[in-house]
Amino acid sequence: MSASAELAQRPVISRVEPSTDDSAHLTAADLLVRCLVNEGVEVIFGIPGEENIPLMEAIRKDGRIRFVLTRHEQGAGFMAVTYAHMTGKPGVCLATLGPGALNLVLPVAQANAGTTPLVAICAQGDTGRLYKESHQIIDLVSVFRPITQWSSMILDSASVPEMTRKAFSIAQRKRPGATCLILPENVAELPARPHSHPLPLPRPMHIVPSPDTIVEAAEMIQAAHHPLILAGNGVARSHAKQALLELADQLDIPVATTFEGKGVFPDDHPNALGVVGFMRHDYENFAFDTADMILAIGFSIQQFDPAKINPHDDKTIIHINTFVEDTDAHYSTALNIMADIEPTLRSLVQELRRRNVTFGGVHPRIRDLLRDEYLSCRTDEGFPMKPQRIVYDIRRAVEFGWPVLVDTGALKMWMARLYPTFNPNTCLIDNSLSTMAWTLPGSIGASIAKPRVPVLAVMGDGSFLMNVQEIETAVRCSSRVVILVWVDSSYGLIKWKMDLHDGDHEFVDFKNPDVVKLAASFGARGHRVESADDLYPVLRQALREPSGVDVISCPVDYGENMKLISKLGDLEFEN
Repeated sequence: MSASAELAQRPVISRVEPSTDDSAHLTAADLLVRCLVNEGVEVIFGIPGEENIPLMEAIRKDGRIRFVLTRHEQGAGFMAVTYAHMTGKPGVCLATLGPGALNLVLPVAQANAGTTPLVAICAQGDTGRLYKESHQIIDLVSVFRPITQWSSMILDSASVPEMTRKAFSIAQRKRPGATCLILPENVAELPARPHSHPLPLPRPMHIVPSPDTIVEAAEMIQAAHHPLILAGNGVARSHAKQALLELADQLDIPVATTFEGKGVFPDDHPNALGVVGFMRHDYENFAFDTADMILAIGFSIQQFDPAKINPHDDKTIIHINTFVEDTDAHYSTALNIMADIEPTLRSLVQELRRRNVTFGGVHPRIRDLLRDEYLSCRTDEGFPMKPQRIVYDIRRAVEFGWPVLVDTGALKMWMARLYPTFNPNTCLIDNSLSTMAWTLPGSIGASIAKPRVPVLAVMGDGSFLMNVQEIETAVRCSSRVVILVWVDSSYGLIKWKMDLHDGDHEFVDFKNPDVVKLAASFGARGHRVESADDLYPVLRQALREPSGVDVISCPVDYGENMKLISKLGDLEFEN
C-alpha cells in the first residue's frame, strides 16, 4: 500500500559568488571545475591521464579543490565512497579513459549498491574517433550505466553546468547512489559559451508523510502482538538516531540492525538485539522467529536477504525509508512510508504516545548470549589469537567516536556480530556489494573527512594485499591511519564456507610477505603481534600516535569459525 506524502521545497540558492563575467576566457574544463566548486566539492581522489590533462590544469589554476593522487583508480574510488559515507556529501573520483576508467567500476558499483552519493569523472578520447575501433576507446557510458543512477558524456561546453548539476542532483536523491560524467579530451578544451556559469543549487526537498499515513501505521502497530524494529543504514543517512531511540523507548520493543546499520541504535541499550545478516541462524534471529510485525526503518534488501528473518513471508512489514524497496517474496510490505525518516519517526512517536501504545517485550537472553560470547575469550592466552579476543581488545583500544572500517572476510562476521557500537559511522561495513579490499584506501578518505581522529582499518591478509599500494598514499597525505591485519594465510571466509559445504576446503591458502618490513618500505610503522597480550598495548599506542601510519600484523585462529556454527546449531530458545 502506498502512503501519500506532502512535499515542501524552498526557493533555490546558489553557492556562486557575484563576480565579473570572464566566461570568454574559460574552457569547458575550467567551467566544470567551477561547477564542482559550486557543488561544494573540496577534494577529488584520482589518477591523471593524458586525456584529462586540461581538467587537471583547470583544477590547479582554480586552487579551491584538493586533488589526492592515489596509486590505483580503485583506491581513489574507495576513498571517495568512504569520504561520502562519513560526510554525507557526494564523493568525487577521477580517472582517465579506457583502463583507468574501468578500474573505477568496483567502487562505483559499491557506492550505488550501498546508497552512497558518488560522482565519477572519466576522461575519453577525441569525439572524432569514438565511432570506430580506436586506441583505448571503450563505450564508457554503456559500461557505467548498469552500476550508476545516471551516466552520460559531455559533448558540448554549453552543457557542462546542466550536466554537472544533474550528476550531483541524482547522486543525492532520496535513494542516493553513483553517477558518472565522461569528458572527451577535445571537449574539455572547447571554449565555454559567453556568460556560462554554474547553476544555482536548490534547497533540500523535505518529504513528510501525511497525517492519515501516520495514523494507519500507529493502528497497525497497536494491533500487533510481538513487533520489533529492524534498522538499516538509512537511519544514519537521515540523521535519525535520536528519533529511532524515542520510538524504541515508547514502544519498548527489541531493535536489531543490519551490518551496515551498526551504531544507529546503541548496543548498550537494554532493547538492543545486535545485528542480523549472519550466514546461519544467529541469536537475534530467535526474536524474529516469534515476531508478528517488523518495523523496517532505513532498510534495503541489498543489505541482506530478508528470507533470513521472514522465511514464510508471514510477518506484517511496515517499510519506512526515503525510497520504495524492490520486490522480494520474503519482504511483502503492508505499508510503505516513503518520506524523510527523522520527521516520520517523530510523528509516529507522537501518535503512539497519544494512544499510549507500549509492549514491554524484550529478549534478555539474546543480550546475555551476545555479552557472554563477547567476553568469552577476553583473557584467553591462546596464540594465534581467538577472533573474540581480537574484537574485545579492539573495543578496549578504540575510543567512542573513532571510526573503524571493517573489510569483507571471516573477520567481518566476528566484528559485525560482537563489536559493540554506539554511534552511526563508527563501524563501517559494506554488506550490500560486500567488496574486498576497500578499507585500506577507505581509511584515507575517512581520515580526510575526519582529520582530528585516528581511523582504524580492520582487514584480513587476503584483502590487505589487494590495495596495499595505498599505504604510500596514506603516508604522503599524512593520514592518521592504523591498519590491523588479521593473518591466517588464506581467504578465510571462503575457507569457512567450503568447510560448511562439504567439510573440506581447497585453493584458498597462500603465503604472505613480512608485513612489518613491507610497512617500513612505505614509510609506515610496522608492528608484529607475537602473543595474545601484545595486541591491546600495541593497538592502543598506535591509535594514540600524533601522526603517521601504523600497520599491525596479528595472527588469528579461525578454528573458532566452525565451533560457532556448531554452537548456534545446538542452541534452543524458549520465550
